[in-house]
Amino acid sequence: MADLRSNFVGIKSPNPFWLASAPPTDKEYNVVRAFREGWGGVVWKTLGEAGPPVVNVNGPRYGAIWGADRRLLGFNNIELITDRDLYLNLREIKQVKRDWPDRALVVSLMVPCVEESWKAILPLVEETGADGIELNFGCPHGMSERGMGSAVGQVPEYVEMVVRWCKANTRMPVITKLTPNITDIRKPARAAKAGGTDAVSLINTINSITAVDLDSFSPEPSIDGKGTHGGYCGPAVKPIAMHMVADIARDAETRGLPISGIGGITTWRDAAEFMALGAGNVQVCTAAMTYGFKIVKEMIAGLENWMDEKGFTSLDQLVGRATPNVTDWQYLNLNYVAKARINQELCIQCGRCHIACEDTSHQAILATVNGKRHFEVVEEECVGCNLCVNVCPVENCITMEPLAPGVVDKRTGEPVTTYANWTTHPNNPMAKVAAE
Repeated sequence: MADLRSNFVGIKSPNPFWLASAPPTDKEYNVVRAFREGWGGVVWKTLGEAGPPVVNVNGPRYGAIWGADRRLLGFNNIELITDRDLYLNLREIKQVKRDWPDRALVVSLMVPCVEESWKAILPLVEETGADGIELNFGCPHGMSERGMGSAVGQVPEYVEMVVRWCKANTRMPVITKLTPNITDIRKPARAAKAGGTDAVSLINTINSITAVDLDSFSPEPSIDGKGTHGGYCGPAVKPIAMHMVADIARDAETRGLPISGIGGITTWRDAAEFMALGAGNVQVCTAAMTYGFKIVKEMIAGLENWMDEKGFTSLDQLVGRATPNVTDWQYLNLNYVAKARINQELCIQCGRCHIACEDTSHQAILATVNGKRHFEVVEEECVGCNLCVNVCPVENCITMEPLAPGVVDKRTGEPVTTYANWTTHPNNPMAKVAAE
């Protein structure tokens, strides 16, 4: 039986599924409901410094991108950090941790980029008994205009500086939350590590405008006829998030740095993919806001069943399993050849594979054979791009079949040979320079 217990930088939880810092973790009521459903931990919605709390808009805060079936694909959020009193939040955090000692409770923080501000808030959080803090260097809207959030996360020197302040002034583990609104995610991750962070979490939301109302010509969500950029999240950001997680996991300078994976995680499979790329645990927000807290039950059961099938008994056997297989394009095997195959028994004759290939690719799929509607791959033209696989509405109807070494590729007329990559390819001018 797979053991899903998690120990992330010394923070223990019964499973690796945490709720991310966001509206679902804004107060005791929500967090308790989440724990009752089985969530392993939460990151409490970001706290600011003492004094008058921030002010959120009193109107629409969310925009969305939907699929054809109205399924939520992307979510845009213009809400700021908590607008509740700091001390009310602290009292609730303390009570929740007392009532749920086996769950992870991390507090997200965002205060001005001044050492005294961090020194002031850290002991207040520490007194609650919280398990750790997460430094919010990722929020891309509202707070960044005030010199906080992603305004800090986009400057590696600031990241390192604030992390050092926090490590010098608290015994709690420090998790640094990174912004994706940056050219190279490795740079702030390296800076966080240099400052002594215990872990990084990523990604925070992506700058975005999801829609424009074509009657009022206001971006959505619209507030009295005006709109602004917000933070984009949900399933649509998952590929971006996984790329950034993998970048940090395999970077020579940050390899081994614990990672909490965030970004579009909706199912146990999503979580397993993040963890295989190097995340020690995962954080979820949009899926909970879409389907409710009960989704964690499916996540737990699904991950347990899959790990049992694979023979994995602990999360450590999963974390980083795919990282060695992430490489740079130049090291891919250019002698690998695969061809598309259409299962005629599964084919529903929709023709999407043909039209996609005929109009936009390599004209490698016939639409008629002997005068009848029939879809068949022309191996002499197929480059193995797998566009047809991705547009086909029937799962496993079209598959990619690799050719074994020695088999003749009908497109080139040459036998498939063993591994070779771009670094030694005769068409690579740099390879020629190196040889000379």
